[in-house]
Amino acid sequence: MHATPMSLSQKPADGIAGWATDLVETMGGPGAGLAIALENLFPPLPSEVVLPLTGFAAGQGVLTLGSALFWTTLGSVAGAAVLYWIGMLLGRDRMHAVWAKLPLVKTSDLDRTEKWFAKHGTKAVFFGRMVPVFRSLVSVPAGVERMPLPVFLVLTALGSLIWNSVLVLAGYWLGDRWQTVETYAGIFSKAVLVLTAVALVAYVAVRLRDRRRTRDHSAS
Repeated sequence: MHATPMSLSQKPADGIAGWATDLVETMGGPGAGLAIALENLFPPLPSEVVLPLTGFAAGQGVLTLGSALFWTTLGSVAGAAVLYWIGMLLGRDRMHAVWAKLPLVKTSDLDRTEKWFAKHGTKAVFFGRMVPVFRSLVSVPAGVERMPLPVFLVLTALGSLIWNSVLVLAGYWLGDRWQTVETYAGIFSKAVLVLTAVALVAYVAVRLRDRRRTRDHSAS
């Protein structure tokens, strides 16, 4: 069964939206799944564009709503599984070796992170699927810490299904106004990135201050 083309008057013409539209029109649900799998592997590809657009396509009859949710969630899980595998190959020893060469960090920081992930990793994987950028990054420590794969896949699928459903259904209901979702989801994504940047700057500032105090104390 071939996908029904979207109305040309409503169809995105270029950019990521145009690329995603071509994938969905050509491949249907699997095309939407492929786009989301790539979004997991390359976070600059925004799900805030692909998912509402997929919902819009479902509203246009290009694919069914059930197919849109199934394939986008499967794509999320597939992309996350690749990142989990990368973390598993990297392993704890390599992670420590890389960490030891980084400036402004301590081995104790990594030890604390590992303890935190061992205690809260299931929540991090589940809720992390609903946070821009982190939904990709959280898969790597899960692999490094060897979270049981079935647990990781189930948590990833559930968290992804919630996130995907919200954006796909919004695009489905809004129709040719699906870009409204992109606008508001984009604001949320930027807010998360700004907060992350602020936290990183604060962390570096504290580390530099501690290093300066240690040097001054040694000198005295």
